[in-house]
Amino acid sequence: MTRRAAAPSRLLAGALALDAALVVAFAAIGRASHDDGGAGVLGAGGIGLATTAWPFLAALVAGWLVSLAWRRPAAPLRTGVPVWLVTVVGGMLLRALSGHGTALPFVVVATLALLALLVGWRLLAALVRGGSERRSRTVGA
Repeated sequence: MTRRAAAPSRLLAGALALDAALVVAFAAIGRASHDDGGAGVLGAGGIGLATTAWPFLAALVAGWLVSLAWRRPAAPLRTGVPVWLVTVVGGMLLRALSGHGTALPFVVVATLALLALLVGWRLLAALVRGGSERRSRTVGA
């Protein structure tokens, strides 16, 4: 039985940073679209974005651990789908446990938005990689 080596540290750090940035962007867009008090994305006291994002960021870390994402951080199915599922389910559970809303429309929007973000960038990366691999095989032939 051979162990699969971890991805290069630069790819690993970049993938984790991109996932985290996309989760924070998701939370910021949600806060901005529901800002009725004029406090903005950061909210009163400047911690509103952190309050909204933390459950999903914590669940994102759990998703990375559960999926062993460091082995293939850019893989859409092997890594992207489990990271997405754990981020959504874990984020909603943590929101509920911390007394924040989990209304069905929010769950649906969060599920679809995080699918597009966390799996979407990996699909795009796979398409780009696949295209460049085909071009290099053609040129080398």
